[in-house]
Amino acid sequence: VQGTGGCSAVSKCSAAARGYFQDRFLRLLAGRRRRRAPLIHRGYYIRARAVDHCVQDFLLKTQSLPRTQILSLGAGFDSLYFRLKDMGLLHHTVVYEVDFPNVACQKATLIKGMKELSALVGDTGGEGLGAITFSGEGYKLLGVDLSELSELERILEEAGLNNEIPTLFIAEVVLTYMENTRSDALIQWAAEHFPQACFLVYEQVHPEDPFGRVMQQHFSQLNTALHSLARYPDCEAQQRRFLGKGWTECSVMDMNEFFTCFIPEDEQQRVQTLEPFDEYEEWHLKCSHYFVLAASKGMEPSWTPLLPSVTVPHHAGPVGMAGSVPAAVCARLSGTPGLRRYGHHSVLIKPNVILTTGGFGEEDGQHCRVRNFHVLSKHAGYWEAVCVTQNIPDKRWGERLYHTVSCLSDTLALVVGGRTSPSSEGLGMLWLKFPKTCNASGPDDVAVELVSLQPAAEAAVLRWRHSTTEMTFKGEQYLFVYGGRSALEPVLGDWCFLHTPELSYTAIAVEGPVPESRHSHSACSWEGGVLIAGGLGAAEQPLGSVFFLRELEHGFQWQTIETHPPLVPRYSHTAHVHEGKLLLVGGVWFHASSVPGVTVIDLMTGLCLDYVINVEHLEWPLMLHNHSSIFLPNEKELLVIGGGGNCFSFGTHLNPEPVSLSLSSILISH
Repeated sequence: VQGTGGCSAVSKCSAAARGYFQDRFLRLLAGRRRRRAPLIHRGYYIRARAVDHCVQDFLLKTQSLPRTQILSLGAGFDSLYFRLKDMGLLHHTVVYEVDFPNVACQKATLIKGMKELSALVGDTGGEGLGAITFSGEGYKLLGVDLSELSELERILEEAGLNNEIPTLFIAEVVLTYMENTRSDALIQWAAEHFPQACFLVYEQVHPEDPFGRVMQQHFSQLNTALHSLARYPDCEAQQRRFLGKGWTECSVMDMNEFFTCFIPEDEQQRVQTLEPFDEYEEWHLKCSHYFVLAASKGMEPSWTPLLPSVTVPHHAGPVGMAGSVPAAVCARLSGTPGLRRYGHHSVLIKPNVILTTGGFGEEDGQHCRVRNFHVLSKHAGYWEAVCVTQNIPDKRWGERLYHTVSCLSDTLALVVGGRTSPSSEGLGMLWLKFPKTCNASGPDDVAVELVSLQPAAEAAVLRWRHSTTEMTFKGEQYLFVYGGRSALEPVLGDWCFLHTPELSYTAIAVEGPVPESRHSHSACSWEGGVLIAGGLGAAEQPLGSVFFLRELEHGFQWQTIETHPPLVPRYSHTAHVHEGKLLLVGGVWFHASSVPGVTVIDLMTGLCLDYVINVEHLEWPLMLHNHSSIFLPNEKELLVIGGGGNCFSFGTHLNPEPVSLSLSSILISH
């Protein structure tokens, strides 16, 4: 547990160095310096913003009072005091920091050894007295175990903590490392002994969904188990916890809500453009698994830092589920490591034969961008898979993620777009040629050829997280490439029509209200046109709209499909159409109370029903984003291949084997 403070200081330091926030003191306290990944930077940015927002609100509300104090519990190597002092915000506030004795001693030594730090504190020479490792005028650093409450109380009194003045308690990922009886006692003690008090908490939530399980496993492996989660699994439980332990007001929200409500739009844009970034799913999942809580009692005026000035759609309400869909592992596919991947694409190249390409995953025992193709075929009711090695130069396939593959005949498929790194530009198109007999029992080579295009078409396909859909116009076959993103544009709203098979760029008139730009949406062929659903919009907010691009006499028309109840906004899902129903599979949404399962939209009536996926027969967390899925209409079976991602600092999770979802109970033929 003591090691977690050092790790978080290093991560905060790395985020500050990249310009996410200003803090010149972190590098002095963090010791070692390491550059972290953009996803980690964003995670520590939102944590720092949430804590700062609440602390500064407390200082602002109490600025007219003669004296206040802040008690930071498990402060580690945090720079809070130095930052606030440097900003001139601590005129009448004393800051007390408490941590394990050896952490407090290390920090005291650092402060004494650095002019930049010791000059701000003004050493009064009162340290070295037992547990008080450092004592300045407005700053006391105490070494004591938080779970020893009577000892903590004695040392705080000795250090001069005053129970009668307004006090802010801060616990930034601290309480959860303590046994629940001890953390509960601490929360109650603070309420009982301080008539005017505020309590700020930032920590984890939602242990039981797939991301939560990966998160818990990570902390258990570090031997820093998260104790709060079992008893207080969601924001509402944490709120009840504080209200039941003597606090009179308490508000709480997860980090997706905090980012939307409290980070101004221009600041959101600044952060989103600081470095190349393409891990939206993991960012939003990380944010839905951390909360900020502000509790108070006896404060005049009342302390409510989490009451948003603008009302945003609230995501906390549970999504009503109409039923469940059983998930089962595909028995004979479990030994195929190449199917453990995400950001790949799977396509049915003929009945019961699937080609899976690209993505990031496991190959030759290591995690990398996957070069090899896999062919899956069904024999006598069982799926089998085989790897098809690439006998072509690397750069031609490009080891791509977030591309599309469209099957144009029983020997030909077209790869459109995709990327290697999010900082490099999108990749061009490739032909995949395979023999008519291609299947898993004796796969022949898949030949890969570069497609040379007219410049207009070439520019149009340099994108990723887009969709490519087969459609017809005046009896002719076209591919409709829509949306996505590129190295320069974080979200695209344009489209192009490619006439097949020669792939000429064709101008066709489109009327009607243009859908807002999006990527990571779904697109399906239906009645000669295209159905677009969901996606991530311009402000990195999930979308809940469904559009139909309908064929008219002289071109196409965008039409909105109204759904009721309204479709819960989502992205990174897959979609299929069956007998007038649109099926959406998985994805990421902001409703933290559950994860998306299968949603069925009746395209005639607009009725929208959500079904939960029953995973009781799976022994591992099923992450349904960045996956691919194939629908087999005769069996009413959905085969989900791959999925997962890089789960913040908790490690990469790849769904270990393909999963079959049986939809027969929810797709009753009329």
